[in-house]
Order: sequence, then structure tokens, then C-alpha cells
Amino acid sequence: MRIGIFGSNYQSGKHNSVKELFDRLKENNAEIWVEKHFYAYLSEAFAFTPSITGLIEAENFSMDLVFSLGGDGTFLQTAARVGRQNIPILGINMGRLGFLADISPLEINETIDEIFNQQYRIEARSLLQMESPVNPGIFHYALNEIAFLKRDTSSMIAVYTYLNDVFLTEYLADGLLIATPTGSTAYNLSVNGPIIIPQSNNFVLSPVAAHSLNVRPLVIPEDYKIRLEVESRSKNFLISLDGRSEVFPSGSELNVQKAGFNIQIIKRLHQDFYTTLRNKLMWGSDARKINE
Repeated sequence: MRIGIFGSNYQSGKHNSVKELFDRLKENNAEIWVEKHFYAYLSEAFAFTPSITGLIEAENFSMDLVFSLGGDGTFLQTAARVGRQNIPILGINMGRLGFLADISPLEINETIDEIFNQQYRIEARSLLQMESPVNPGIFHYALNEIAFLKRDTSSMIAVYTYLNDVFLTEYLADGLLIATPTGSTAYNLSVNGPIIIPQSNNFVLSPVAAHSLNVRPLVIPEDYKIRLEVESRSKNFLISLDGRSEVFPSGSELNVQKAGFNIQIIKRLHQDFYTTLRNKLMWGSDARKINE
């Protein structure tokens, strides 16, 4: 089995877990390929040079599976590298919360055993695709969300929003998010957007600090086409795609819709979204019982 490994600069306390992962893969006779920057980090920061088959350097690569070592940010970066290559990704949580990277270091051994025994499932997650008429044919993708935001401390932006070419409203706000079900527990959650089940075929539009209190998040079918015209007094604004930011000039028109490919996420057979919500967001926790 050809396995690619991507990672970030994780906490030094996770070094043993990473070593355990490589040892377990070797025991299963895996072909191990490591992203070149992550391999350099392992070598330089921890003097750890695992025996591998080769380095992942090019944008296109062929793997059976890809492992992402880090938090959800690392997972998003890994997903961006995988792109439309349709390679399933396993997220191992070396970070904090971890909705995407939801395998704990304590589960590494049993999870790898399950993978080599074909005891896992794959969830297909929708992405957003953005295109600007200024650069037709050049697409930008996001697994979590696309955020249209004001810059620094500038005044609010105006986002004129059309759904399937029908005018919806003018959002006067610090910004507007378009989030996938996967991203509904990320930035969207922090601006009081709804949590959407991953298997739902929906996207959500969530304003950021809207000027009008009666403006609320809106859930739409994922096959809708969204057209935005953004105006800003500061002559420009930010567009953030899963945290990757670019500056666009005021007056820009953007088209957003569902991408033509999915990201494949590996899940253990016993994992379910509801348990993740309870564990990660501590739903149902009672501090009084914990302190008894």
C-alpha cells in the first residue's frame, strides 16, 4: 500500500506518536512517501529520519491513502494538495479540537490495523468553487468555507448576493461566509451559523457582524449558483478560502458554486458525527457532575 504523509510543525510532545506511526506502517510493509517540507522538519527539529520510499514534491502524485498529521488547519492544507486526485485522507489529530483530524494519537495502532484490514469507511465531502469574471477559467476551491471580509479596521463591506440569478439581499456587514457542511463547525459556528450534518446536500450563507440584527444565516441547496458583487469604501477587501487569503478590488464580481469533485475522508467504522459533536463541543456535559 502506498501511503503519503503530510504534516505541520506539531508540538514536541507528539514526537513519540509520530515515530509510532512510522514504525506501525513499516510493520505493515507500507510504501511510505513523505511531503518534502514535513520530512525536512522531522529531520531538522527532531533528528528523526524515518526510512521511507521517497518524497512528495510534485503537485500530482499517486497514493492509495494520505495521512494528515496535525490539526484541522493541516488537514485543509493536505486536502488542497490532494485536490481532485481522489485520494482518501486520514486526519490524525496532533492539534487541539479536531473535527477533520479526529483520530487521537492513542488510536494510531488500532486505526492502522483497521486500514490494512480494509475495516474503514470513506465519506465524500463537497467543496466550494469560486471564479472571478476577471480571471475566467481560474478556479479556487475550499473544503470549509469561502469568507468575504473587510480589511483590518475599515468600514463595513456591501455584498450584493444573487441565488440562481435572483437577487437575495445586500449584506452590510464585516463579511459574509459561504460554508459547506464540513465547514459548518468551523468559522461558520463562531458567527452563530447552524451546524449541518455532513451528508446534507446544502451550503449556508452566514453574515459576519451584520449591520441589521434581523439578517440571519440562510441554508440553501448545494446545487445553487451564487453570484456576489462586493463593494468596499477602502477600495479592496479580503477573500479567505479555508484560511488562504487574497486581496480583491472593490466592485469585484464572484461566482461560487459546488465544485465538480469531492474530498474523500477516511473514518473508522464506529465513528459518527453525533458522537464527535458530543465529544468536541461537550454537549450534555455537566460541570456539577464532573466536580462531584
